[in-house]
Amino acid sequence: MMRALHTAASGMYAQQLYVDSVSNNLANVNTTAFKKARVEFQDLIYQAVQTVGSVRNLGTVVPNDLRVGHGVKTVGIEKMHSQGSPTQTNNPMDLMIEGEGFFKIRKADDSIAYTRDGSFKRSPDGRIINADGYTLEPDIVIPDDALELIMAPDGLVEVRLPGDNNLQEIGQIEMVRFTNPTGLRAIGKNLFIETDSSGPPLNGQPSLEGYGEINQGYLESSNVSVVEEMVKLIVAQRAYEISSKAIKTAEELLSLANNLKR
Repeated sequence: MMRALHTAASGMYAQQLYVDSVSNNLANVNTTAFKKARVEFQDLIYQAVQTVGSVRNLGTVVPNDLRVGHGVKTVGIEKMHSQGSPTQTNNPMDLMIEGEGFFKIRKADDSIAYTRDGSFKRSPDGRIINADGYTLEPDIVIPDDALELIMAPDGLVEVRLPGDNNLQEIGQIEMVRFTNPTGLRAIGKNLFIETDSSGPPLNGQPSLEGYGEINQGYLESSNVSVVEEMVKLIVAQRAYEISSKAIKTAEELLSLANNLKR
């Protein structure tokens, strides 16, 4: 009977983690380029009460296995890197990646992180930075007297200067891809870093060789579906309730056994 208590408890703990993940998805439904998380479960070890093929006392052979499981565990929470829907902003500093790829961001400690969030700003010295002040890599400096900023789908950055009808090229945006983007580690602030699971970054140019193209004046929305996440919450709540009832039932049976009198 103690087996049922631990088994049901593992189910409650697993559903608690599930609700934690769904809650984070819902909390970030309006976060630019946020990627929803999916929880993966795995059943635990099975205890063999009797095994198929074993011989009973009367010489008969057991035709079926008799194995009892010991519950469930959470084995992973992976990010789903499906495309979010576009949101038009008409802000020339807003960029959206349509297709595969990530922007490269140089952090304050000089390390490189990766993001799909293209809500960039212009620093006082003209550099393209994100909301936390981290610079876009490679570094691009916009002239102070630029009248117009144009970022082409292939990542070419040009400006129009006073007294010049021709566009002046000031830089080229690069993008990276990963063999296994679900292996990237989310570190918050809409940033990811590479891991052994993700593989090394593969550098490329937007709109070429399978890399996504850049859309200026748009942002990528979160790929979270509120309806889908609410359904997950209901399922998790019911599973949690059932596991708690299993614990209560097991406790009642133990109580009955404990109160037996000879």
